[in-house]
Amino acid sequence: MQPVIVPEPDGSVRVDGRRVALGELPSVVVAAGASARWTWDDTNRWYPGLLAAGVRVERAYDLRLGHRILRGSALASWPEPGDAPPGPWDTLPPAPLTSTPDQPAMLFAAPGVDDSAPGPDPVAELAVQDAVVAASLAAAGRLRLLLAAESAGALAAVEMYHAGLPWLADVHDAVLTETLGPRPRLGERPARLEELAHLIRAALDAPASLNPDSPRDLLRAIERAGVGARSLRKWELEQLDHPVVEPLLEYKSLYRLLTANGWAWLEAWVRDGRFRSEYVVGGVVTGRWASSGGGALQLPKSVRRAVVADPGWSFVIADAAQLEPRVLAAMAGDEVMAAAGRGPDGRGADMYAGIVASGAVPTRELAKVGMLGAMYGGTTGSSGQVLPRLAKAFPRSLAFVDDAARAGERGEVVTTHLGRSSPLPGATWHETQAGAYQDDAGDDDVAKARSYARSWGRFTRNFVVQGTAAEWALCWLASIRRRLWALGPSPSVSDDGPVPAPFAARPHLVFFVHDEIVVHTPADLADAVAAEVQAAAAEAGRLLFGDFPVQFPLSVAIAPSYADAK
Repeated sequence: MQPVIVPEPDGSVRVDGRRVALGELPSVVVAAGASARWTWDDTNRWYPGLLAAGVRVERAYDLRLGHRILRGSALASWPEPGDAPPGPWDTLPPAPLTSTPDQPAMLFAAPGVDDSAPGPDPVAELAVQDAVVAASLAAAGRLRLLLAAESAGALAAVEMYHAGLPWLADVHDAVLTETLGPRPRLGERPARLEELAHLIRAALDAPASLNPDSPRDLLRAIERAGVGARSLRKWELEQLDHPVVEPLLEYKSLYRLLTANGWAWLEAWVRDGRFRSEYVVGGVVTGRWASSGGGALQLPKSVRRAVVADPGWSFVIADAAQLEPRVLAAMAGDEVMAAAGRGPDGRGADMYAGIVASGAVPTRELAKVGMLGAMYGGTTGSSGQVLPRLAKAFPRSLAFVDDAARAGERGEVVTTHLGRSSPLPGATWHETQAGAYQDDAGDDDVAKARSYARSWGRFTRNFVVQGTAAEWALCWLASIRRRLWALGPSPSVSDDGPVPAPFAARPHLVFFVHDEIVVHTPADLADAVAAEVQAAAAEAGRLLFGDFPVQFPLSVAIAPSYADAK
């Protein structure tokens, strides 16, 4: 059963040809049962209202997300040429869940959505997408899995926004006060930053007017003082022996905390004991998620002390160990590297240690640096020295990413395991390449073209690995979501507590970032949740790579606070 929701100009909707008032939609969804796969233009537009009514959707298909994948996939034959002008589905933005934390989303329509204006036809678009997938022949199964996983991710993203990440504002305030000093008056620096600013000026023999918050002014002062730094990057400053380095590095770290997660962030994003950030599914070109508010993908360790489970509840925190190199081994069909990933004990807890045990390199640090260089295009320093040894030990894996890099250098498209394709390089890239072949091209033109080509090759080299790792994570997330619901509610937790319906008394996802998840669960179900999270990782591996012998081990912790798991 695949009912399609079609919005009508009068504010009602059609569901499989039947007109339904918006207020009746939750009961219609419940009546359809868990086996229905709901199809709509945008999950962000419809699912928040259903959750607000206490209704969970088991399966859905997001046409906006599906269109974007299929339109750009080299495995799919879209009926329109690639250079055709963008249509309504190409330009359809994701509906915002809220414009600010103080303005909650409208029921079934996000702020700014004009339901009176005719929109693109979901029924016609579904038919087109089904036909495109069917025509992809051998790739159809992979594309269907990718589309299903992307849509399941969209459901999970809205559910995490709805449930929120438990957050104690008083603990957060205490962390800030302990680290920065008491909250300053508007326009003033916290005490610790002011102390560091004085130390920086003294070390540089700079006037009291020097503002450490101004990179331009700070670099000028550093140059005048003969420090020897050409930038304010941490790795460059750490190489220098100068009195300004220590206070400057501390200032930069604390300034990031203040601006990214300080008192203003706390007031803006934490409401009623919950932090709710709006995830953007597939917001990065590789398929990784982004965030449109609150910086959910970059929560520093110092503020994680404020992430505390509700009374009677706990967190299950899990992250995948060395996900990208394991994905690379599976994509390349490299059984030798997969065996290194399983390790001497067969459990595969540390792939880098397994690479050392294989004899490829002498230390874990070199194994890590070398693998990162292989996947991200590092050819200098320790990475460049180790790569030949890794290429000899794992030729299939290294050849796989090298091929992807060479395709990028030629300006070609590369594709992830399930079918998400990289974009083509832009006009500037093509103009630079063409300029190198002109009769009057000089050495600088040739060098510039070569540099541009190699830069795009580094992008495509990593695209295939990072994008496929994102696909594994989506399948993992979808499996966890399904398994958590199947566990049911806990009899030991009240269903009228702070957790909103339909997740009251049930374990539920509250945080996701690339290869890490956090589940908020009744404490008596924590062990069962941990087991299901582990099983979901194995299931994700089978969905993508069948019976290829690659393992995806997790680091799993059960803790009352997010900080306790690290």
